[in-house]
Amino acid sequence: MNAVLVPVRRARTPWQRLRGLLGSAPLPPGQGLLLEHCRAVHTVGMRRAIDVVFVAGDGAVIELRRGLGAGRFAVCRRACAVLELGAGDAWRLGLWPGCRIRFVDAERVR
Repeated sequence: MNAVLVPVRRARTPWQRLRGLLGSAPLPPGQGLLLEHCRAVHTVGMRRAIDVVFVAGDGAVIELRRGLGAGRFAVCRRACAVLELGAGDAWRLGLWPGCRIRFVDAERVR
């Protein structure tokens, strides 16, 4: 099975993971923010819904939360990372539980 290639910006530090997409411009379509070493996200203070993809260490999608609205919290204890996408992008990219994702730095895709 082929992996779905997703260009990402990476949030590696605790501060970057806590902030996530809060206060940032919308991501380009199909691009995500990868929160490494993370199992939970919040949308407190967000103005737009996002798709949240919980990912295992091998890149397998464990769980999807599509269109997570403002003021919400989502957690998946089995996840090693969380991918935040614009609302609807998980569907457009063809992501589903069980598929695999391969992440590439967004700067390299340009």
